[in-house]
Amino acid sequence: MPGRAEGGRQGYRVLLAAVLAILTLVGLASPTTAAPIDDQFRTWLGNDLWPEAKAAGVSQKTFDAAFAGVKPNLKLPDLVMPGKKPKTPKKQHQAEFGSPGSYFAEKTVKAVTAGGRSRAASNAATLAAVEKRYGVPGEVVLAIWGRESGFGAAKLPYDAFEVLGTKAFMATRKDMFRKEVLAALEIVQRGLVARNAMKSSWAGALGQPQFMPTSFLKHAVDFDGDGHPDIWNSTPDTLASIANYLVNYGWQKGRDWGFEVAVPQSVSCSLEGPDRGKPISQWAAMGIARINGKAFPVHEAKAEGFLLMPAGRNGPAFIVTPNFYVLKEYNMSDLYALFIGHGADRIAYGDRTFSGSWGAVGGLYRSDIAALQRSLEGKGYDVGSADGLPGFKTRRSIGDWQAKSGLKPTCFPDAELVKALK
Repeated sequence: MPGRAEGGRQGYRVLLAAVLAILTLVGLASPTTAAPIDDQFRTWLGNDLWPEAKAAGVSQKTFDAAFAGVKPNLKLPDLVMPGKKPKTPKKQHQAEFGSPGSYFAEKTVKAVTAGGRSRAASNAATLAAVEKRYGVPGEVVLAIWGRESGFGAAKLPYDAFEVLGTKAFMATRKDMFRKEVLAALEIVQRGLVARNAMKSSWAGALGQPQFMPTSFLKHAVDFDGDGHPDIWNSTPDTLASIANYLVNYGWQKGRDWGFEVAVPQSVSCSLEGPDRGKPISQWAAMGIARINGKAFPVHEAKAEGFLLMPAGRNGPAFIVTPNFYVLKEYNMSDLYALFIGHGADRIAYGDRTFSGSWGAVGGLYRSDIAALQRSLEGKGYDVGSADGLPGFKTRRSIGDWQAKSGLKPTCFPDAELVKALK
């Protein structure tokens, strides 16, 4: 019996070793089973992020304080679980990628324009000084301030290091967020902002202008003269930082952002885009005219302009200047830049809506548009990226394909088009 018992124990040990080996292999193949996400995150912080932060001049004290008690926030959008591959989301979280008409809801626009006009009066001296130094009109700065944070009233409920750390660890754009979290560490290391004050949006944007940390380091300025840039509490610093951001991206002093226009059917909607510019006088010679019936300003007519049709033939059309694309640097969305330009006009000249109306656009899933983009790519079209977001390259590719297929060009995706291109 002793020999039998010893043999049983030995067999048990062999079996146990085999099971443990299998579990180890499974864990290596699928990190989500190797350890809880929290543990993987702490390992990543210590073994991966910390060495780079240290090399960049961040102290152990700063690093430890930044991530004390921080765990991955799995409720944030656009995350990819360790060991999984990213997928094009079926739906898009950000509002600017939905129906354009919803994005320009009068209640939303008027909150910015009414608030902007009231603050134009109460901050007149600061805005004048900002415009004198940077050449950016006060109404443009006000429109961005209002849109980004409700003129500083919006709450920032997230811990910046929780958001940025989570996204650098497991977001679809990990490399981008890695740069941002390292920049956030630099901000604290340099004593520009206290650790506890590092509150952000769900995307990791900071302060009243909603700067990402790298943008804070590049563009935030001290305009009130207290010795440090404070975009959380200082209105002068906030307004000047917004203007400085635009100037650093090429804002052209003295030029408008754009004009709403009527585009005749003889002008193809596929001529849209910042790489297809013409002198505005040439657009006018093609029959494009301002909606208000006025001629284009003389100084603008000689300069370059671009056709913008954010909903194709299903919405308002515009001739925009390079300043429109500077506004787009603030948020890479045509609708965002249009909202700011439109809002600035209304702050300056009164509340007038677009003359053109937004048609029945939107409603498609982002994954549907991505499939359409892949189909167009397969036919040789440059859609920019098959990311499910209908940017100008996608819109004009649609128009080209429609024209070649004997269809009336609309330059915007719809359900029938998705079916036709499958």
